[in-house]
Amino acid sequence: MSERTQIVVLGASGSIGASTLDVIAELDDRFDIVGLSCETKWRELAAIAVDVQPQAVAIADLTAYNEAVEAAAFGPGVRCLAGSEGVAELATWDCADFVLNGVVGAAGLPATLAALEAGKRVALANKESLVVGGDLVMATAEPDQLLPVDSEHSAIWQLLSLRPGERPQRIVLTASGGPFRGMGTEQLAAVDALDALAHPTWSMGPKITVDSATLANKGLEIIEAHHFFGVGYDEIDVVVHPQSIVHGMVEWPDGALFAELSEPDMRSPIRAALTYPDHVPSGRRADITRLSGLTFEAPDEKRFPALGLARAAGEAGGTAPAVLNAANEVAVDAFLANRIGFLEIASLCDRVLSEHHVENASSVEALMAADAWARQRVSVWAGIERTPTATAG
Repeated sequence: MSERTQIVVLGASGSIGASTLDVIAELDDRFDIVGLSCETKWRELAAIAVDVQPQAVAIADLTAYNEAVEAAAFGPGVRCLAGSEGVAELATWDCADFVLNGVVGAAGLPATLAALEAGKRVALANKESLVVGGDLVMATAEPDQLLPVDSEHSAIWQLLSLRPGERPQRIVLTASGGPFRGMGTEQLAAVDALDALAHPTWSMGPKITVDSATLANKGLEIIEAHHFFGVGYDEIDVVVHPQSIVHGMVEWPDGALFAELSEPDMRSPIRAALTYPDHVPSGRRADITRLSGLTFEAPDEKRFPALGLARAAGEAGGTAPAVLNAANEVAVDAFLANRIGFLEIASLCDRVLSEHHVENASSVEALMAADAWARQRVSVWAGIERTPTATAG
């Protein structure tokens, strides 16, 4: 790659954003950062902007945007964009070649679609883009335009490239099991947000860390894998692998089982996406001695029902995954705010799915309407909002 790639980093103030900035710094002869976004953390974004000197920034939360403008947080040469529309606009920035979408939640979907429609290559850490709008996203993306950043999907993507054109018998996603692996139902009923945020192997943002604890994250990744790799839900399995060394496996019809192993470090899949089709040395070596204690076990879907709920929503298709994702986002926020218990996260998701009438996911508008309905319903049940809306989905 002789010319420097112009890149926009969405969600730059989050954990994926921080890892992405680390990788770009390591590859300082390959990238220029021309755009950055955040949701609310404009002070952190301003500090990053001092170092990388972007052309533009976007702040999704309007209150935070107004605070940043009032504080003149960014220099006169930096354009400051507001709201989700501003984030989507930044994803289409004229001089950008590449967009890393590290936005958390369904809010990342418009930016993913905008970037793809504008012809940008997209490194996707925002799994909700495919969970909520997988059919629309995959119909928009050209070959090699959309690259996975989730460690599991990056592993599967790289393994599938070893036998191009051959269809796997199944793919296997690994789950760490989170901090509550092995706990009984009574114990799970007593855990709080601090317990859930104490992940044993990964350092992630609060939402994805709680999702790891409930196994909702792995359920969403099943839906993501279905769209990314074009395989049926019956061809996707999940195993619990507490050491987080094996990130994914592919089983071929001839019985061969390929696995990708690496240290639990998000910089590895980010580097793989940003430098594709090259393979750039990281300067790191895995500790082979850690491989002697690798274990695998079946997930317990009775104690962690979010996994099965996600698979069922994916199989139902249409607006069901959007409803599940929205319900889970609101429920996780309520749990982090100590409004509901840990086990209520999955039960609220189950409840909203049972009320939802699945519709065709033919447009962003239909998906966002289902998303809004689910958020309102769960907000009422979780005591966040007491005013009911007009109709059920």
